[in-house]
Amino acid sequence: MKFFVNFLSSFRIFASFAIVGTMMCDKYLATFILFLLAALSDFFDGYLARKYNACTKLGLVLDSVADKFLIVNTYIMLCLIMQRWFIIIPIIVMIARELYVSGLREFMGTQKITLAHPKTRLAPGKIKATMQMISIIAFLGCLWISVSLGGAITNLNLFVYTLSILFNVGIFSLWFALATSIWSAAQYTVDFANQLKKIK
Repeated sequence: MKFFVNFLSSFRIFASFAIVGTMMCDKYLATFILFLLAALSDFFDGYLARKYNACTKLGLVLDSVADKFLIVNTYIMLCLIMQRWFIIIPIIVMIARELYVSGLREFMGTQKITLAHPKTRLAPGKIKATMQMISIIAFLGCLWISVSLGGAITNLNLFVYTLSILFNVGIFSLWFALATSIWSAAQYTVDFANQLKKIK
């Protein structure tokens, strides 16, 4: 089971780079399917690891790296394709947040101290990850429908309405993810400051 759990994380790493290629080639259906499979693997590797006590140090590293690669790679490609300030700005801030928190963890690692992860189901980090997934799925759905299916649409009103719904869901979840990302970073900062006092 440990091998399978690590395989799921490794699949997400592969998918994160395959997504870059499919988006560069305007293959948005392939991108959409790849991302959905990767998102499902993120759920199942955590679920299986907890249920069968298959957590390993390698698995924790792979899971964290895979999640970051998947989200960051896809977001960067969306910035290049969609080119709207209200999409680019929150993505830049969230990527900066990941680098900031990674920097805090790296420093504390030199002191043999681990920053605590919130354990509750409604922890801002978990909400952030969920909202990021939803926003990406919505945006990829927009791209797939508009680029791949646009020429085959017979009901223009339904086409526009569907795109509008998906786009608005993407924007809302993206900015919701930004808010929880900042909230999560604030929690890590407070924990970092408290730990720093102990070092002194």
